Amino acid sequence: MSHEIEDVGGGGILANKPLWIGIGAAIFILVGFVLPTPQSVVDIIEKFGFAEKMIDWEIAHDVQGAANKAMIVLGIIPMAIIYFATEALPIGLTGILMPTLAYFLHLLPRSMIGKTFAGDAPMFLLGVLAMGVAVVDVGLHKRLASWLLGWTKGFLVPIFVLCISMSVIGSFISAHAMCAFMTPVMAAVYFGAVSAQSKGGKIEHDPALAKFLMFTLCFSLNVGGIGSPAAGGRNVIMMGFWSEYNVPMDFFTWMKYGFPLVPFLGLMVAVYMLVFFGRKIKTKDLTPGLAAINEETKKMGKMTYAEYVTFGMLLLILLLWIVGGEELGLGGPSLLALLIPVVFKTTAWKKILGGISWDAWFMYCGALTLGALLKESGAAMWLARSFLDILGSVGMDQGFGLWVGLSGLSGIMTNFMSDAGTTALLGPIVIPMGIMTGVAGEPWAVGLAVAFATSFAHFLIVGTPNNAIVYGLGIYPDTGEKMIHPMDFIKYGFVLFLLSMVVVWVLGFLVVYNIVGFPEGILETAQGVLQAGAR
Repeated sequence: MSHEIEDVGGGGILANKPLWIGIGAAIFILVGFVLPTPQSVVDIIEKFGFAEKMIDWEIAHDVQGAANKAMIVLGIIPMAIIYFATEALPIGLTGILMPTLAYFLHLLPRSMIGKTFAGDAPMFLLGVLAMGVAVVDVGLHKRLASWLLGWTKGFLVPIFVLCISMSVIGSFISAHAMCAFMTPVMAAVYFGAVSAQSKGGKIEHDPALAKFLMFTLCFSLNVGGIGSPAAGGRNVIMMGFWSEYNVPMDFFTWMKYGFPLVPFLGLMVAVYMLVFFGRKIKTKDLTPGLAAINEETKKMGKMTYAEYVTFGMLLLILLLWIVGGEELGLGGPSLLALLIPVVFKTTAWKKILGGISWDAWFMYCGALTLGALLKESGAAMWLARSFLDILGSVGMDQGFGLWVGLSGLSGIMTNFMSDAGTTALLGPIVIPMGIMTGVAGEPWAVGLAVAFATSFAHFLIVGTPNNAIVYGLGIYPDTGEKMIHPMDFIKYGFVLFLLSMVVVWVLGFLVVYNIVGFPEGILETAQGVLQAGAR
């Protein structure tokens, strides 16, 4: 069996790791320590209380010192992007670099740095990665593949079924959990398809097909996030902001605006991926892979004890995510994926530890630290305010122009920060902006615009746990090598990000907003609350 796989992750100048390490470090030093701090940064840091907070934390002595800290954080951003995208350093090591810089440059209180690297979100991802290992170890992923895709044949039908079904399912249950279940499924389908095409006992790998399947799954689950409040915490956060202005939105009202877009977005992902990868893929028939999985599932016979335990664990974790609320968070139930397989002797502890992609985990933890640095230093606020000033200068300060501008800002920021963090940062800024325009329905319209865009974290590996999961679990079954590289997210995800935004702008803002409309009186109610607060 051949274990040689063409590396299409990037060559030439992208492979010159010392060069990119130097470029990243140089930009960090230039922005963080050489360039003068703009007065606008100082003003934001002082006006919104960031300086006072940092002085209380004893990480800055005065306003200027606090502004200098924000500049250091702004310098970290391009360095981190370069390192994550080019793998100049291993991505897990780049993740560790984030809290290391925070510690040594005293950018946050020590206790807070530790929390960003080991809070609920990191525990959640750790559990989800362990869940993927347990599912594969007992063979349950083959049954999942047979249930979901076993009835399809050819190439186009399985892909369209996958994209539409995953985007719809991702609107109602954890997309991250589905990503953990389905990534090994797609790897198995891939391996069966290429095995059938290979000759002479040697596996002739098709890297383009591998990437195609992984990204199709990941992006379909990403776009489903706009469908309902159940799709993610950022949607619930935005609903909380509306409540503060006495214009609350319920579950099914949100679905009226968001869910009609989901099938279109899933269909768009399928078409985009087929156009982008069509000529590169050598294996154009998934039937052998699906048939092989169906055959293996038949040979497995009835579900075994290990499968029942693992399936029960999945249902239990999903139930606890739904009903556990703030008491359990996402991390608490997820950790059961490390405990249950060992206690019930379905998967060995060493196998779980060996199967978890620690590189992906450390990378995501570092991204959370970077998000906290952006938020707490005021750097994110400065970036948001600067962008809003630009919108005002080009006449995009109300109505459709404002929705486009703010959703674009939200979409870009969510690739660098968590979706919940982006919503939590922008919500308190953009809803009052919308109210002050005096455009009917604006409190909901602008809030939905921001929340929708946080589902499109397609082009950076750190943008969403889905990206980290497909990177961590997407491996060639025979060699254990990674199917995708961090740079691939930029190569294949950025154009899709733009297309996703266009769908929301055209179909969402111009069609759905007009057909569904907005209730009378919500603008006046919100204006009253805003004016009362101002007094």
